[in-house]
Order: sequence, then C-alpha cells, then structure tokens
Amino acid sequence: MSLITSMYSGTSGMSTNSQGLSVTGDNIANVNTVGFKEGRANFQDMLAETVHGGAGLSQIGRGSMLGNVQQIFSQGALINTGSVTDLAITGHGFFVVNGTVNGVSGDFYTRAGQFNIDADGFLVNPNSLRVQGYGVDDTGQIAGGVGDIALPTSPLPANATTTVDLSINLDSREAVTTWDPTDPVNSSNFSTSATVYDTLGNSHRVDVYFSKTADNTWDYHAMVDGADIAGGTPGVLQEIDTGTLTFGTDGSMTTVTSTPTAVTFAGGAGASTIAMDFGIGTAGGASGFDGATQFADESAVITLSQDGYSTGTLQDITIDADGEIEGLFSNGEHRLLGQVALASFQNENGLQRSGNSLWISTDVSGDPAVGAANTGGRGTIYSNSLEQSNVDLAKEFVNMIAYQRGFQANSRTITTASDMLNEVVNLKR
Repeated sequence: MSLITSMYSGTSGMSTNSQGLSVTGDNIANVNTVGFKEGRANFQDMLAETVHGGAGLSQIGRGSMLGNVQQIFSQGALINTGSVTDLAITGHGFFVVNGTVNGVSGDFYTRAGQFNIDADGFLVNPNSLRVQGYGVDDTGQIAGGVGDIALPTSPLPANATTTVDLSINLDSREAVTTWDPTDPVNSSNFSTSATVYDTLGNSHRVDVYFSKTADNTWDYHAMVDGADIAGGTPGVLQEIDTGTLTFGTDGSMTTVTSTPTAVTFAGGAGASTIAMDFGIGTAGGASGFDGATQFADESAVITLSQDGYSTGTLQDITIDADGEIEGLFSNGEHRLLGQVALASFQNENGLQRSGNSLWISTDVSGDPAVGAANTGGRGTIYSNSLEQSNVDLAKEFVNMIAYQRGFQANSRTITTASDMLNEVVNLKR
C-alpha cells in the first residue's frame, strides 16, 4: 500500500468521525425535543487490498466509513403537563397523524403528543396534522375504520324523559289512607319528587305520592302542576302515571302495575309519556328486593334517576390509557367521543425521518399495524403527559470527545504520511 493510500485512510477516518460528530450534534440539539429518538452512528471498515503472505492471507484496510445512522427507540421519560390533550406513549407504537408535510400527503407517525383541538373540533398536532383514530356509532360505541378524530362543536340535543327509576322502601307500619287528588299531601303516606325533561330540554317537577290502600298494597300517583302542562290550570295537579305495588310477607315486591298518560308540557314541547319504574317483582322472576320494598322502617328513597336531560355543550374531555376520549357536557352528561389509534411496525429502525418529529413508513419498516392502545403489542397512552427526548447528554459528551480524538488521530495519519513522502522526495537531493 502506498503512502498516498495511507493518507486516504486518514481522510476517511476524519470524514467518518466528523459524520459521527454530526449525529451527536443532532442528538444534543434535540435533547429537549418532545418524542425525539437519539441516533447512533455505526461505523464500518473499508477493505481495499488483499496480500498473500507466507503465513496465509493478509488483508489491509483502507479506512472507515459510516455504515448507517441507527435510531434508538428506547423509552423516554414522561413529564406531566396538566393539558389533557398532551399524550405520551409508554411501550411500542406511534401516534398516527394525517396531512401534508413538505409537499408529501398521507399518514405520518410520531411520538410527540403535543396535540390540541382546532376551531373545527379536530384533534391536531402543532403542524395542524389531524390525529387519527376511531369514531363512535349511533349507539355510542367505538366504530371501526380509522379517520380524523373530531370532537363535537354543536350542542348535545336534549332528550325527553321516558322513565324514572326509583328504589324505595315503604313503611309497612303505615295506616291505610284514602287518596284525594285535590289534597295529595294529606291523603298520602309518603312522597318524593323528580326532575324530568320535555322534548325541548326544559325541566319540570314531578311529585310522586304513595298511599297505602290495604295491607301489603300501595298505590302511587305521579303528578305535575297544571302550570307546566299545555292548557293546564296553575295550581291544579295533573296525573301523568299511576299504578299499584303489592308486597309479600317478607317485604319483597311481588307485582307492580303502571298506567302512564301522555302529557304535553307547556312551551311548545312535544308529547311525552313518562313511566315510573320500581323494578321487577317476584311474579316476574326477580328477587323482589331490587326496587321497591316494604319493611317496618321509615319510608325513604334509596336511589332515584331518570333518563332525560337538557341540551348541553362540551365542557371538558378525558383520555384514558386505551386512548378512549370521553366528553363531559354542561348538562352533566358523559359521552364516548372517539379513540386515539396507535401504529406499530415490524422494524421501527426502517422508518424514515421526515422532520417536525415525524416518521414515514418504508419497505424496510413494513406496513403499519394500526389499532387501539394496549392491544397487539402496542403501548399505553398517558394523558396530561409528554414523552421527553431519550438523548443522554452525558453519553453524548463522551461520544463528542471520542469523535474529536478520533478526528485528531486520523489527521496525524495524514501528516505522518506527508512527512514520510517528504523524506522520499528528499532522497533525490
């Protein structure tokens, strides 16, 4: 091998170490970049000449070269941000975002979960790329098919009450009374009230009176003030549901009847039919203790709920570990709004960096396997959190020194070969 070739070996070493320093510089520059994954410069030797020696085959290299820059997809530390739309992943997987970057349109993949909700209700990243996931169907369940995640910008429509569920105990020690609809307070043994909603979302009060008509037999009457009824008379109660509850000697409810009457509330609302639900009696195959009971204890309401609500606007959201997004509306209702999807790859190192903390898939990475978090080997999503860069500054400083020394040593190879060439030239003198 000539001295000139030795100089080329030194040159290759200088080039390789400078490229390694570039990788280290990139890592250090992104030490605070959310979701950044460090690069590692992998060097390879260069073989140029094979010499047959007496003891066997001898090979002389011609320096080094950069083999590739490997991305290290180790887990970065999570930090709490307090923003519900900030998302981080622990484990494998990438968020999927869709849009156009540098003239390229399609799906991109990222670990940087700095998301927010834009003016149109879409969940987007800082570059306005839309986060991909699953919507909900008409039943409120997660639907198939991946697309843009859009949160509702219009109000949640009102829902008229159809059923009032009551779990109560009626005191078996009460005396029999005679019901008088004009004087319900003094002709009943017990009463409670519930707030119900009409088709427009207006609230109305329903008073439910219970009167004991015989041992183990009670009638109930659900009444509404006439002021709330279209065409009604204020102060005059109108019955919207009535029925009879019978009980066994053990206090369990045996049968229940209900006769609701359609009512049209004032204010332009449509007709509503509201029924009281006290559970199923023993005659229906139930235990008889899951709704109304009759024990020698004070009459009391244990639970009371109804299925109506007024109109409401989205006030807040939560995102769980599976990426499911739940909305809280101003009327107190909760709704499942969608689910953030994650993508995993057979070969993460085959992904191509695209800038803006994004990657694109390649033939080397394989096609993305898109699905829900915590399924198919995909990781867990943490809301109110971001994943920090996985760059280790201490290690990068060590690498920086190593590349610097390597560069200096290779430069000495060149100067030494140059000195030797000068000696050869001086032989002519």
